[in-house]
This record gives sequence, C-alpha cells and structure tokens, in this order.
Amino acid sequence: MKLTWRDVDEIARDLARRYPETDPLNVELPQLRAMIVGLPVFGDEPDAGTDEILEAIQEAWYDEHEG
Repeated sequence: MKLTWRDVDEIARDLARRYPETDPLNVELPQLRAMIVGLPVFGDEPDAGTDEILEAIQEAWYDEHEG
C-alpha cells in the first residue's frame, strides 16, 4: 500500500528512518516535497501536497527525530 499526503505520521517515520542525521527544521519545503515524493512508499500526486501538509509532516518528522 502506497502512502498519500494524508499519511503524515507514516511519512514522518519513514523520513526519520531514511535520514537519521538530518535536522527536519533545516529542510526547506521544496526540498521536503522532493524527499517525500522520492520515497519508495509514496504513491500520491506530487503536487497535491500543500504547504500546510508539508509543515505538518515536517513537525511530525521533528517529533520522531527528537523522540
């Protein structure tokens, strides 16, 4: 099953696993979008992710990173 933009927490966990040394707060939104779209588990429309969704993913990723 492929992830969609609505799968904020699952995307954040995958980003935390794939990029353990990356500080999520240092990732610009365009770069974050590219990282998400590049995930093998991601299967939604690349342009459907709004800034609000990206910010929610970034926040959840930060929580995972600091966890």
